[in-house]
Amino acid sequence: MSVALNFQQTGIPDAPAVVLLGSLGSDLSMWQPQIHALSNRYRVIAVDHRGHGKSPVPAGPYSIADLGGDVIALLDSLELESVHLVGLSLGGAVSQWIAAHHPTRVETLTLMCTSSQFAPAQPWIDRAQAVRADGIASIAAAVVGRWFTPGLADNDPELVARHVAMVEATPDEGYAACCEALSVWDGRADLARIVAPTLLVAGEQDPSTPPATLSAIADGIADAVLHVVDPGAHLANVEQAGRVTKLLATHIASHISALAQRSAAVSAGMTVRRQVLGDAHVDRSIAGATEFTAPFQDFITRTAWGDIWSRPGLDHHTRRLLTLAILTAVGNEHELDMHIRAALRAGIDPDELVEVFLHTAVYAGVPNSNLAFALGKQALADLSAEPEENETT
Repeated sequence: MSVALNFQQTGIPDAPAVVLLGSLGSDLSMWQPQIHALSNRYRVIAVDHRGHGKSPVPAGPYSIADLGGDVIALLDSLELESVHLVGLSLGGAVSQWIAAHHPTRVETLTLMCTSSQFAPAQPWIDRAQAVRADGIASIAAAVVGRWFTPGLADNDPELVARHVAMVEATPDEGYAACCEALSVWDGRADLARIVAPTLLVAGEQDPSTPPATLSAIADGIADAVLHVVDPGAHLANVEQAGRVTKLLATHIASHISALAQRSAAVSAGMTVRRQVLGDAHVDRSIAGATEFTAPFQDFITRTAWGDIWSRPGLDHHTRRLLTLAILTAVGNEHELDMHIRAALRAGIDPDELVEVFLHTAVYAGVPNSNLAFALGKQALADLSAEPEENETT
């Protein structure tokens, strides 16, 4: 059962939503550099995992699926259909699970300093036992010792102390149960299911999830892009705040720009599609679309109509005749019938169709042109039987 997560929401309410999921032992304050930088452009939602920060601490055991379910429940409560999802370490594991199992909820995915499997399991089990026995404070300094490079730690002891205090404030049971969740999680088989545009960020000096670990994730996700920041340990978003935030912002902005271009192509394509095929046919196609067929409707509107039919090199009249000739040549009866009727309704002279079909008969075969003549004959008969637009029906 999901729990109601604590979260902090800043930025522009109507802007695209960026959801930040943090490391084991952190609270949402670990994202302060990104929250500050992104809030002037986006709706930024930083989240405490269950058992962390101010979120509830239900009794274990936990699983990565449980933590992912919590985030999905949060998105539902905020009425967010999809978001730009960012996860570091434990948050990266949760983000991978969400992207694989709820792909429509993820616009873009950014994975930082994480892994698709935190093997071997025994060290995580031992750590959970140690925290339950001696408290989180017993390991807090050692945990933070892996979060920053020695150079940064030496130069900024206040930063280290602040993060040690953050880990010490994590509930013992929440930390231990999340350790156990990581010990048994294996998301490698799910990587191929992730379709969101994915950015990966690794820290060159990260002892927990080195660049090779992030590279393995990148190999498993189609078209994923990996960047390595140097210097950078496990909390690369803090150590390299400016660089990481710029990578993240560019990744999100590029996707939003691509969506805008795609939307413009769909709009332009729909205009041409209606001009060529007529409103009635297009309306029927749209009304008959399902979740399964909608991607094809989007594809054909953007590419065939928004791209090819919209090119200035040939006018629509010429493209109609070319289309009729090609469809006749390949014997595509359904599409040929549709384009014959669309051409006649658009005022194409039937004599031009005769010339197209005769020409095709010579170069593509008599049987196909015979079919085209039969379809054209029926289309003309049907068209002549249709009532005039000014008649009362």
